Amino acid sequence: MKEFNKALGNFINDAAVGGAIRHLADLGYSISQIEAQLNYPISKKKIAEVMWEHFLNTGKISIEEPKPVHEKVSFVKEQDEFGRISFRRVAEQIDNSKRKYVKCDYGVKLYKNTDEFTSWLESLDINDSEYIKLMPWPLTPVYHELDDRMKRIEHK
Repeated sequence: MKEFNKALGNFINDAAVGGAIRHLADLGYSISQIEAQLNYPISKKKIAEVMWEHFLNTGKISIEEPKPVHEKVSFVKEQDEFGRISFRRVAEQIDNSKRKYVKCDYGVKLYKNTDEFTSWLESLDINDSEYIKLMPWPLTPVYHELDDRMKRIEHK
């Protein structure tokens, strides 16, 4: 029952605001800026989780060393002549060859929580600091596209 309630909650959140979060994240909005734009109550932590999944799916973040071609997976809803609904998996090949990535180990740094890392976080812009603190970084290094946000963060 617990798994069902969690799945139902995720479905409701995605239906209510998932598309808006993904769109605003693609435009470079911070987690707080996205929260301010939404008319649906959702935690910053949940916004960060949706952003994380979206960035993994689009290749902006990669758990493994990025390859020249990234496979973006989506599901298409289809309905047959009898009204039965099904979902079809669609894979799209995305050219990654022009993207530059930076290797990040923020999960380990957040876990260790050293004074030096805390001081560095405080030196960042508040939105960039929030991004580092709230995204669900794993305890292994990941690769993040070197976009404007990461350029600001990495050069601090």
